[in-house]
Formats: sequence, C-alpha cells, structure tokens
Amino acid sequence: MDDIGIGLSGLGLLFVLIALRVPIGVALIGVSFGGLYVLLGWRVAWGALAVMPYQFSANWVLSSVPMFLLLGFICYHAELTQGMFRAARVWTSALPGGLAIAAVFGSAGFAAVCGSSVACAAAMGRIAVPEMMRARYNAELATGTVAVAGTIGALIPPSIILILYGVIAQVSVPQLFLGGITAGVISAIGYCVVILVRVKINPAMAPVGVRASWAERLSALKDTWPIVVVMIGIFGGLFSGAFTPTEAGAIGAFLSCLVGLARRTLNWRRFRLAVEETMITTAALIVIGVGATLLTRFLTLSGAGDYLSDSIIGLSANPAMILFGIILVYLILGMFLEPIGAMLLTMPIVLPIVQDAGWSLLWFGIVLTKLLEIGMVTPPIGMNIFVIKGVVGNIATTTQIFRGVMWFILMDLVVLAVLAIWPEITLFLPEIMK
Repeated sequence: MDDIGIGLSGLGLLFVLIALRVPIGVALIGVSFGGLYVLLGWRVAWGALAVMPYQFSANWVLSSVPMFLLLGFICYHAELTQGMFRAARVWTSALPGGLAIAAVFGSAGFAAVCGSSVACAAAMGRIAVPEMMRARYNAELATGTVAVAGTIGALIPPSIILILYGVIAQVSVPQLFLGGITAGVISAIGYCVVILVRVKINPAMAPVGVRASWAERLSALKDTWPIVVVMIGIFGGLFSGAFTPTEAGAIGAFLSCLVGLARRTLNWRRFRLAVEETMITTAALIVIGVGATLLTRFLTLSGAGDYLSDSIIGLSANPAMILFGIILVYLILGMFLEPIGAMLLTMPIVLPIVQDAGWSLLWFGIVLTKLLEIGMVTPPIGMNIFVIKGVVGNIATTTQIFRGVMWFILMDLVVLAVLAIWPEITLFLPEIMK
C-alpha cells in the first residue's frame, strides 16, 4: 500500500471508530499516531506525539478559550442573564408570540457573554419555558424556540467555535467575531419571523399578552445592567484594540465575578462549580484539538490531504457544487456529532479545499459555524434538544421538542443560503473595522 492509501485507510478507520462511539479525541490521536508509525516509524510517531500537543496548546490565542468559558459559566451560575429576558419580555409583550420572541432576544443577549450553545439553551430553558407555559403557550413552540435560540450562542461573540476555528485556520479572532455578529443577528430575526408566522397561522399557540406601558419598559431596562457592564468591558476593549482576546475573556470573567458579588448571587459554591466546569470543558477541547493537529500532520505527510482536495476540486469545476457538497457533509455530520468535534475532525480535509477554491477563510468560518449549529437541533443527536428536555422535564416530550424546532430549521437553511450566496454580508463589518 502506498502512502496515500495508508492515509485514506487511516481516515476510514477514524470514521469507523467514531461510529463505534469511541471518544473523538481518543480516536483522532490513536489513528494519527498509528498512521505516522506505519508511514515513518516509531521515532517520528513518538516525536509528533511529544511535540504537537505543546505546539497546539501553547498558542496564545487559544488561552482565551478557558477565559470565555469561565465568563459564561459564572454568568450562568450567578444568574446574571435573567434580567435580559425580563426586559425583552416587557418590550415584546404586545407582539404575537411575544414571550417566545423575548426568549430569542434573551438568548442573543446571553450569547454575548457566553459563547456556548448548550449553556445558552440551558439558561434560557430554565427561565423562559416556565414563563411561556404559565402563559398557556403551546409546548412545542415554547421548547422549540428556546432550543434553537441557544444556537445563537456560537455565532454572536465571544464564540468558542470561532476561537478554535481562528486558531487552526490562522484567521483573526476579532475579525471572526465581527462576522459572527451579522450572522447571529440575521438568525435571531429569522427566528422571530418564524414565531410571528406560526402564531399568525394558529393564534391558539400563543395567547396575546398585555401591552406594557413605557414606564414599565424603561424600568425593565434597569435589570439588564449586569450583562451590559460585562459586554461593554469585553467588546469595548476587544474591538478598540486595547485587549487581546485572552485579556478580554479574563477581564469579562473578572467583571462577571464583581457583578455577581454586588448582586449577592455569586457565592463560593457557585464559583467553584463554574471553575470545575471550565477546567473539564477546556481539557476536553484541548484533547480534541491536539488530535486534529496530529491528524493534519498525518494526512499531510501521507499525501492524502492533497489527494482529497485535488480530487474534490477536480470532480467539479463549479465552486457552487463544491460548496453544496461541503454543506451537505456537515449537515449529515451534525446529525451524529457534537459541533466542535465535527469541526476539528474535518478541518484537516476541508481547509485545503477552501483555500484551493479561493474562498475567504473568514467567510467560510461563519458559514461553518452556522452549519455546525444547525446540527445542534437536528435529529437524532441534537444536543440542544436533550438539554432542553433535561431542563423542562415532563413539560414536553423529546418528540415534541424535535417537532417544535422543524420550522426553525427551515429558516436556518434560508439564513445559511443567504450567508453562502452573499459573502459580503458576513464580511461587511470586518471590512469596516479594518
């Protein structure tokens, strides 16, 4: 078997191991190490295993990941996001499906300090779903809205997926954050349109609320100050150039601690829980990232990466068909893999294709993130669905929640098409900030 055959065989074995539910990080490292051994012997395989983990984890930008994770977990456990939903509820009270729309905007606000779809869905699920059920909302609409609104957490900065993509693709993380803002806002608007249409078709799904007075609306804005303070601290410093991404995350985590202490919602037990969850999540991400880096080295040395890239480009000279194929692959992977694992697993193969096609890596990062987040709500493994199920208990069945997100998935595909067809929408803000 030649070197390319070894590389392709290793790739096939990798997908078999993942199908057998072997952890993605373990599968990546094991296949890459074994492949390098077969190609070049023990010395090279052990040398790569000794050097690559350090080279990946020592990247300074990557140090922002635990900082932003800590920020999100502190905001979650210190309940700093509840005021955002209450304010959105008051301002949207007179709209059809106002509470559901408030959940979308509340999720967008939480996303601005979180960076995690799962945390966003869990936080809004605890706050918004009980409110909607007390207002006699349809269970499918209530749970489906919160499940899909959580996906905004990976688009609106700070986004863990965008940080990891920026590190591996060597794209500016602040520029990715700016591109993610546009995609996140468009997604939120699209979800609101779905809610309005569904309630218009079937008014019984969401009883009309009582219009709040202007005094109540202005008073409700006072409850948003915890998130506003943290957001100003993060984005003011990050986009002005005063902070690096790591410094922005650290300062945001520090500000969230101060705000939590000032509101007396953060105690030692909650802080320790936030730190523990940050350490566990960071360790898991680092292991997967190291495995993806080793896989890149294995595919490069075997020549399989270039072979796949040239083959795919050669199959179709039409860039639209290549992009359609990539989108289809990620939509399928999203049904079975969690987003970060799917991204790091495929980037060694997909990035060369993107570069050979002459596409903007910044634009592709946003499209990729949107694709991965669609996978968070698609059956059978949609992670946000099971997070919401765990939060709401017997309020809705898993089947009801899946049915509730189907309309939103259709809107996600429309938004995805818009982002893919018109890259200038994504690149608009980054170009201005340059």
